[in-house]
Amino acid sequence: EPEQGGFATAQYVVAVAFSLIFLVMLVNIVVFQYGRGVVQAAADEAARAAAPVDADIAACSVRGDEVLDAGLARSMRAGVHVTCVSSGDWVIAKATASFPGWLPLVPSWDFSVSSRALRTDPTRP
Repeated sequence: EPEQGGFATAQYVVAVAFSLIFLVMLVNIVVFQYGRGVVQAAADEAARAAAPVDADIAACSVRGDEVLDAGLARSMRAGVHVTCVSSGDWVIAKATASFPGWLPLVPSWDFSVSSRALRTDPTRP
C-alpha cells in the first residue's frame, strides 16, 4: 500500500502562508493608524508654530515638515504634504497624506487632517 505522507505538509504550508498574509495586512493597518497620528501631530505643531503674532507663516510648514521627518519612514513621508494659511486671527494647517499598501490586497489610504491655532501676542497678558 503506497504512503500518503506529503498531504498534511502541503495543507500546513498553505495555512501558514495565509496566516502570514493576514498578519501582514493587520500590521499594515496598525502602521496606517500610527501614520495618521503622526500626520495629525504635524498639523497641530505646524499651526502652533505660526500662532504667535510675530511669527512668519513659513514657520508653520517648516515645523510640520520637521515633525513628519521625525515620525515617519521615508516611504510613508513621501506621500504627505503640509500647507498653511493665515485667515484673520487664525492659522490653519492642512496635511494631506497617501500611504501605500504593502500588499496588493491592501489599498492605499488617502486622507487629510487640519488644525488651527489662534494668533496670539506673547507680550500681552
